[in-house]
Parts: sequence; structure tokens; C-alpha cells
Amino acid sequence: MASLIKSLSMTPRSIKRRVLVVFDGLIVVGSLQLATMIHLESLQPLSSASLWMTISLLVPMSLLLFHWLGLYRVVIRYMSHATVSTVAVVVLASTLLVAPASYMANSPIGLSIIVIYALLLLLGIGSLRFLLRELYRHSQLRQRKPVVIYGAGAAGCELVAALRNGEEYQPVAFVDDWRGLEGAMVEGLRVHQPVALAALVQEHRATMVLLAIPSAPRWRRREILHWLSGLSVPLKTIPGSADVIAGRAKISELRDVALEDLLGRESVPAFPELMEANTRDKSVMVTGAGGSIGSELCRQILDQNPVRLLLIDNCEFALYAIEQELKQYIESTASRCELKPLLISVQHSGSLQAVFECFEVHTVYHAAAYKHVPMVEFNLVQGVSNNVLGTLNLAKAAMSANVETFVVVSTDKAVRPTNAMGASKRLTELICQAFAHAQSNTRFCMVRFGNVLGSSGSVVPVFRQQIEQGGPVKVTHPEITRYFMTIPEAAQLVIQAGAMGEGGEVFVLDMGEPVRIHDLAMNMIRLSGLEVRDAAHPEGDIEIIYSGLRPGEKLYEELLIGNDVSKTRHDRIMTSKERFWEWPRLEAFLKQLEQAFIATDHLRIRQLLQSAPLDYNPLDEIADLVWKARQTRPSDTQRQHIDATNTALRAVARIGPVLRSVPKEG
Repeated sequence: MASLIKSLSMTPRSIKRRVLVVFDGLIVVGSLQLATMIHLESLQPLSSASLWMTISLLVPMSLLLFHWLGLYRVVIRYMSHATVSTVAVVVLASTLLVAPASYMANSPIGLSIIVIYALLLLLGIGSLRFLLRELYRHSQLRQRKPVVIYGAGAAGCELVAALRNGEEYQPVAFVDDWRGLEGAMVEGLRVHQPVALAALVQEHRATMVLLAIPSAPRWRRREILHWLSGLSVPLKTIPGSADVIAGRAKISELRDVALEDLLGRESVPAFPELMEANTRDKSVMVTGAGGSIGSELCRQILDQNPVRLLLIDNCEFALYAIEQELKQYIESTASRCELKPLLISVQHSGSLQAVFECFEVHTVYHAAAYKHVPMVEFNLVQGVSNNVLGTLNLAKAAMSANVETFVVVSTDKAVRPTNAMGASKRLTELICQAFAHAQSNTRFCMVRFGNVLGSSGSVVPVFRQQIEQGGPVKVTHPEITRYFMTIPEAAQLVIQAGAMGEGGEVFVLDMGEPVRIHDLAMNMIRLSGLEVRDAAHPEGDIEIIYSGLRPGEKLYEELLIGNDVSKTRHDRIMTSKERFWEWPRLEAFLKQLEQAFIATDHLRIRQLLQSAPLDYNPLDEIADLVWKARQTRPSDTQRQHIDATNTALRAVARIGPVLRSVPKEG
């Protein structure tokens, strides 16, 4: 039967229409004959010439009406309940033709027969189509993967319809925690309580659970996801309601669970007046424009209708990618913003000054920095000099050009740093604090926050790749925790914090509760439908191993240095006044640091960083690769001794043959 249905489904559509026309004609014939026999309670109509004359007129007229009313445009495999209205209309049209056809055949038919005919025709035409659809779906069941849908609301119903019209998944049951739905039938599927989910998965051999609650608050989604992670069943979700309403996604587009759902952090609406204060009708510069934070800053700034947006980055590909994306957005929205992609390193002071001279700039968002902790530890000189001198060059150029606002994107690793990257970022804060108090033309402020989901170097894509490869998943330490925030939320808060700055403040974003990285890895493994392999579960799929803390890495991150913390008008933004050096003292220090960079003196760089008010307390020896290579090379005295020894050995090698050729005495 399955092979027959499959062969019929592959038949050209024109042939399938002709077959349906033949069946519909037979249904019209049978309905009128049967209606007459039911009314007369006799088989006599089968031999009535006048009735057959009526049928011969009714059938072609009905089929022409069926075609004209669009009955044969309905694709049976994708047919829904909306098709009932089409069937009802064609049945009504055919019913209205019965009386004229019977009068033309000189055999008028009574009203009771016409009513019975209508009911039989509706049943015949509707049943034929729904029977063919169900036969087709049944033939596809073996090829589809059974799935359970969590959420029996409107989104769940739409998802069922979409999946049934597809060829990959077959919904087998609903799960919903609203007790009013328990035991009800929705879209032909029974609704169960969540406690029955494990049994349903086993009973139907479901390969996946689909989360269809796009409008649920994030804290509720987090609860559900944490509960589902204990079942070790693959889980996918449908797009959020905002994306579906805006037309950016379809209900049927299944996605991996977003990590922001696991964090359970609700987004807070932005304050429009803060978003546009430093951006609307202004010329804005973003450094590090091709990076994770920089590119999102550009997107959100562009929404505020600036007159000009300067993209600064020293990576050609990253700059090209964000420029192309923003250019398409400008064209699609008919924005009047001028886009200027500038391939510049913030360490090149001359290029920065030229840009400020050529383009009027009102606001600078400084996101360019080396942020990968181990990479900066391995490349101490370049990493620290880029972060520190780059900020110094940019700030000086901005002040010379009378830029109104200068916002630095900082990091939680700047708080009591144990690594060079954190120390360099705290030093950039000191530079801006000193400039804020040394002049009044440019407002300087810093915005400090923790990790962002999906950024370059984030653990999330690394864990996902390790899970896809079958493990193991590598976590540095079982107790390590980190703060997390989504990139859009971080960029939005940076823009709003910058608008509240009066000069010299360090704004600290509320990151919520810290996340244990071990728990994050476990949830990702389980939501992939796999089991963690450990001593208690030796039969598990993927093992979590601990690689040890990397150079300069801390177990816990902090956001505040002191206790002088104040609230702002925004619930997610705090401000802190922190100690710093006045510019004359800091300037002398920076000159010494620059000389250490030029001399590639790693030890002097570390000593200087420890002498500044950074609370820098490195936990490890210097990890710079050049420094370590130097330590393994011999000293100058040792090299001189080795050279002298090698010279003597070569001399002996040359004299040896000569001595052997001299004749020996008697």
C-alpha cells in the first residue's frame, strides 16, 4: 500500500486531477441515486430513464462548477480544515443544479431528495479527499521522526500543522503544564502533564522534544529547560513570538535552545531618550567595529539615525563584513547615514588624528582591545601596548578634536586583575579617569561588564563543537563561574550608560547571578539528548574533563573594586567612583611603560603594572612566549665558552691528519 501511495504521489498533477474528476463524477452519480432510493425505499430508481437523464445533465454541470470554484486547486497532501469551506461551497452549487437538471429531463425531483443528495455529496467529496490525505500521511510515517511538543497553545497547534505538512517530523503527543488541558485532544493529539514526558518519549520512541512556548517569560523557559535537561532528550525550540510577528522567522523553523534561555535573564526595555542622546543626528565613531560588541554597537547606533558612522578596525575581513551588513541595512531602510569603513589600528596615532581632522566626530565608543586572557599572557608586550597605548592615542586625538563623549568598553577582569589583559583594561580606565579630571571639553566614562554569549572566545561555541565531535567537553575547573549577558543587551546598556555619564564614572552593568561553567556544560550535553559520563554513570555518552586554569585565569570574576556604588535611573546600570592617579603622575608612568614596550622588557612591564593602582596580583610566572624562549637560551658568557670550545675542536680536527702523516723516529 505504501509503495502504491508513493507512486501515486509521484504521478503528474494533471493526471491526478483527472482521476479526482472521475471519482467526483461517480460520487455525484451515486449520491443522487442513493438519495432517491433512500427517499422511495426502493431499488426502482436504478432503472429509471428519467433519473439517468437528470444525472447525465447534472454530472458535467457539477464538474464544471467544481473546477470553476477551485476544488481541483487544493493540494490534498497539504489540505487543512479550511478546505471544508471549499467543499461546502461546491456541494451547495451542485445541489442548486439538481432541480433545473430534473426539470430539463421532465422528471422534477422533490426537496427531500435534494437535501439527502446534498448530505451524501458533502460526505462523499469530503471523505474522499481526507481519506487520500491520511493515506499519504500514513505512508510517510516510517520516514518521519516521532516528536513530542511541549506547549499546546496557539504556537503548538501551528507547529503541528507545519510538521504534518513536512516530511521530517511526526508529532505524537502534546505536553502542557496547564491542568485545564490534561487529557484534552488538540489537533488530534492528547495533551499530557509534564510528569508523563519520560514515559511518552519511551512509548513513542520520540527522537526529540520541541519547545513551543515562544511567548513564555524567560524565567519560565529556564525552569522548563533545567527540568528537561534531566531527561537527556534532544531539545529544539521554535522562534520567539517577536521574530515570528516581525516576519523574521517561521513557526516551523526549529532551532537549538538559545543559551540566554538557560540563563533565564529577562531583557529590560531601553530608555529611548538615553539611546538617542549621543547618537541621533550625530557623527559617531566605533572602534573595534568588526568585533562582537563593536558590531552590535554599530547596529543599534544605526537604528538611532546618526548622520555619520565611522567604523574603525585593523582586521580587514571583520571590517568588510560589518560594512557590507550595515550597507544593506541602510539601503533597505533608506537611511541618510554616511558609512565610513576605516582600516586603522588604534596604536597609530597619526592615522587617528587624520580621521578626526577629516570627519567631525561627536561620540566615540571605544571597543577595540585584545580581550583573550591566555593570548595576551602569551603576547604580553603587544597585548598590553595595544590596549593601553591604543586607548591613550585615541583619547588624545578625541580631546584635540573636541569630541563630546568618549565611552570605553571595559571588562570585569579589570577588577583586582590576576592577568595582564585585566591589568591593561584597568589601566585604560585610569587613563580616562585622569583625562576626565584634567579637562572639561570631552566627557569620559567607562562601562564594565562580564562575558557575553556568542562572542569570539566564548565557551559556548567551543562546548557545542566538542559535543558534536563526541566529546570530551573540557572545563578548566569544576568550580569556575562566570557572569554572562547577551551581546544585544550589553551593547544597549553601553549606549545608555554613556548617555548618563558626567565625567570620570565607571558604570557597572548588572550581570545577574554568576553561572557555574560545569553546570552550563552539563545542561548543553543533556539538552543535546546525551548523557554525561562520570563515575556514577559509566555508560554515559560524553565525559567532562578538567584541563586546569589557564595562565592568568581566576575562578571567580568581580564587577566592583570599592564600596562607593550608586544606583542610576536604569535598573541594570550602577555607577562607581574609584581611585585613580592625576594625569601628571599617570603621564610619567605611561612614558616608563612605553620605554619598556620598546625594549621588549617583560619583567619591567610586569613590575610597572604592579606598581600602579590596579590591584594587579599575577598568580603565575610570566607566560609570554618570547620571554620563555629567552630563558632557555644560553647567556653571553656561556655562548662565548661554547664558541671557544667549538673552535678548538675544529682546530684539532684539522691538525690530526697532519700529525698522523709525520714519520715516527726509529
